[in-house]
This record gives sequence, C-alpha cells and structure tokens, in this order.
Amino acid sequence: MRQAFDRVVEEGAIRLARPWAPLIVTGIVGGVDVGTGVLAYLLVKEATGQTLLAGLAFSIGFVALLLARSELFTENFLVPVTALVAGRNTLRALLRLWTVTLAGNLLGGWLVAWLITQGFPELGSTAIETGTHFATLGVNLRSFTLAVLAGMVITLMTRMQHATESLGVRLVPALIFGALLASGQLFHSVLDSIMMFTALTTDRAPFGYLAWLGALGWSTLGNIVGGVGLVTGLRLIRVSVEIDEERSRQR
Repeated sequence: MRQAFDRVVEEGAIRLARPWAPLIVTGIVGGVDVGTGVLAYLLVKEATGQTLLAGLAFSIGFVALLLARSELFTENFLVPVTALVAGRNTLRALLRLWTVTLAGNLLGGWLVAWLITQGFPELGSTAIETGTHFATLGVNLRSFTLAVLAGMVITLMTRMQHATESLGVRLVPALIFGALLASGQLFHSVLDSIMMFTALTTDRAPFGYLAWLGALGWSTLGNIVGGVGLVTGLRLIRVSVEIDEERSRQR
C-alpha cells in the first residue's frame, strides 16, 4: 500500500505543478482520445441497436486515454487530491487543474463530435437519440445518483490502475469500467457532453447548448461527490499515517 501511495502522491504533485501549455494540451487530447470511444459507440449502436454492445465498443476510448497518456477531468479526483492532502501543493492548484482539464476535454470532445457528424451523417439519428437521453435527464435524484456512480466508477478505475506498474494489468480496468460507464449510461460530465455534442452538431437536436450546460453542471457536481467523496475520501482515511508522514517531510 505504501508503494501505491507514494506513486499516487508523486504523480499528483507533477499534475498539480504542470505548466499552462502542457496542461491545456493534455486536456484537449483527452477529449479527442475519449471521442474515439464515442465514435465506436455510435457505430455499434447504429449497426446493432444494442446499448450493451455499444458500451463494450466505447471502452476503446479509455484504452486510448491510458496508452496515449492523456487525461479526463474525472481522472483527477484521486491522484492530485491525494497529493494536495499530503501537502504537495495548494487548493488553488487543484482548482486550476480541474478547470483547465475540463475545458480542454470539452473543446477536444466538441471537435471530434463535429468530425463524427460530418464524416458519418448516417449516424445522425443515433447521435440525436443518445444525446437527447442525457440532455433530458433533468435535475433530480435519479440523474444525480447516476452522476455519483459515474464519478465513483472512474475514480475506482484510476485507483486500480495505480495499484500496479504493469501496463497490461492497467488495461483491464480501462476496458471493464469504460464498458460499464457507457453501457450503464451513467451520467459522466465529459463523456455525455460529447454525446450531446454529436447531437448538437447535426443541427437537428431537440435541445440546445443551454440544456447541455445545465446537464454539465449537474453531472459535474455528482461526479465530484462520487469520485472525491465515495472513493478518494474513504481511501485517504486508510492511509492517514502515510499522509501524516508525507506532510511532516514537507515542513
């Protein structure tokens, strides 16, 4: 456990101190990379009509995130938060990381969504159906719990990946949890924004960017509660001794 903790803290410190240009680019390519999973999802959903199979296809996006070393906003709920609690940087640095990564993810995701609808106009109906589902979830207990579950799933995936240095082993949670996220239609701020973008860029969506913005805010809140609260917070209690030792070294 100590080795995994040290690994998480060191990587978290690097992310929190990342210069502006690499931080922005990392966020953008994260949106682009997960967009490949959205393309796979829509292609399979159009061909089969099966959400489960489409979700399995989507997991290619999480494989791309891992192998290309890009990041989603929600992947920063464990590593940098642990580094922050261990005294390796400030809350301001964490908020900077979260904000810029999320904005970059959305920008890269919108670009891929536009490319998908322009390159595959036959996917328009499927894109509209999928995007509308998330845009109309509304602000209620069900949508919030779906967002909490999404944050929990992604952060648990991150924790499992940092338990080993083996790239092959790290691929397993990427495949499993990527499929779970998409097949279960959990409410994920970045993934489902890209789904909504594919609908919006057809110019035939029955909702607008204001509805997307509301869904983004609600899903982001739930993702943070699930990721930081249910996964990171509880696990920080398990390593309280290691955290105290790390904070002592920083003094």
